[in-house]
Amino acid sequence: MTAAAVRPTTSIPAPRTAGDDSVPPSAGHRRRDPAACRAVAYQRVLHQLVRRELRLLADLATWAPADEAERTVTLTRHSELISRVLLHHHSVEREAVWPALLRAVPADEAAGARQLLDAWTASCARIDHMLRDVATAARQWQVVGSCHARDAFAMACRAVADAVDEQTAEEERTLLPMLAEHFRAEDWTAIAHSSHCRLTAREQLLVLGLALEDSSAGDRARLLEGLPRSARMAWRVNGGRYYRSAVVRLRGAPPAA
Repeated sequence: MTAAAVRPTTSIPAPRTAGDDSVPPSAGHRRRDPAACRAVAYQRVLHQLVRRELRLLADLATWAPADEAERTVTLTRHSELISRVLLHHHSVEREAVWPALLRAVPADEAAGARQLLDAWTASCARIDHMLRDVATAARQWQVVGSCHARDAFAMACRAVADAVDEQTAEEERTLLPMLAEHFRAEDWTAIAHSSHCRLTAREQLLVLGLALEDSSAGDRARLLEGLPRSARMAWRVNGGRYYRSAVVRLRGAPPAA
């Protein structure tokens, strides 16, 4: 998914205010590079999105009719979309973000950063494998349509949601502060322009809406700054409406106001 900006609409809830939105830099501390802030905002927003959607999928599947084909397809297709977004996110981190961070950190912090990234690599490899388990369970539920297959899918979603909760919490505790402190503007600009997840136009609108749903005021502003004009226009014309209808179809209720 590329970064995209949109105007607030009645379909998108007003974002909460995050601590970094209102607290000015302390005396003696340099103001953070806006590009680094956007990089951190992107990480936080993606983490928030996948945590919420994986846990919702587990809950929704638990109560879904086992043999209702249309409902099964709705839930399993959404799991496939969220899995693709997360797998792509891990790929961008592994191949671009973390190597750029290692180049930017001071020499006396490099060994510690490498150790943290080794732990990140092992944790995310496990999650990537678990996402493939979710895909297998989804296909089995689609084919068999039994309570056992539905429950296996729900349990697979819940297991990966638990793993993602743990991994992202650790990443936000240890790696994101380093990203905010050391990341170079030119590195994030290059990554943002070159890293594209293969999504259809409708999938892009849905993922954008999901990303904005719980974003803080500061994260939303930084996310929106990176969007091309065409993306803003697409959202204004029909993006919010499509996002709302997709959420209602998935959850049985509109996005939280």
